[in-house]
Amino acid sequence: MNENKLKVRGILFDLDGTIVNSREVYIQAAKTAFNKMGQGMLNTKTALEIPKRLEQNLPIDDMVNGEIKRFLDIYLRTFYKLAKAKTKPIPMVENALETLSRKAKLALVTMRFVPKEDVIEELEQFGLAKYFSYIVTALDTGKPKPSPEALIKCVRALDVQMCDCLMVGDSITDVRAGKAAGAATVAVLTGLFTREELSQENPDFILDNVTELPNIIE
Repeated sequence: MNENKLKVRGILFDLDGTIVNSREVYIQAAKTAFNKMGQGMLNTKTALEIPKRLEQNLPIDDMVNGEIKRFLDIYLRTFYKLAKAKTKPIPMVENALETLSRKAKLALVTMRFVPKEDVIEELEQFGLAKYFSYIVTALDTGKPKPSPEALIKCVRALDVQMCDCLMVGDSITDVRAGKAAGAATVAVLTGLFTREELSQENPDFILDNVTELPNIIE
């Protein structure tokens, strides 16, 4: 790990697991989908494994009995319906964003297939929307993370150079997207991936949560 502080002009954040805690929404979406598929209840470990696999474009056939497409339709519709009401901000994240917004331009990159207006509405509930100059969702790009496409779009909108930017996220796809784009990378441990899993991607820093980020930014 690089122990030197970073000097950046732009910071790109993931949403779920980075800015907001979405665990309960993942669990409820899985329970709803399994119940409607006639599979009854499931354990928390399985519920949280589903979004990890979906983010990495990995199969879930071994967990779902029946039509995968129907399961995913129910799962995703439930997740997006609940997200605006059920996610919670990472504790003290507003203080961190306020500090960081004085040091760099901030943007948000999420893999949710929703209009950016939905994300803005969710963030406004927590008083966080005002800190982001630009937001990109999966609807705004042809290729989701780990493709660098969304990050490139953000950087152009922020009018900064990618080499002066930092990608912050909780997943291996966030780190891979940052590296593919040519940005510095920070992984946080408030999401679904373990320190061991994230370490394998060699991010520049691994932090317990995003509130530690101001300590490594000049």
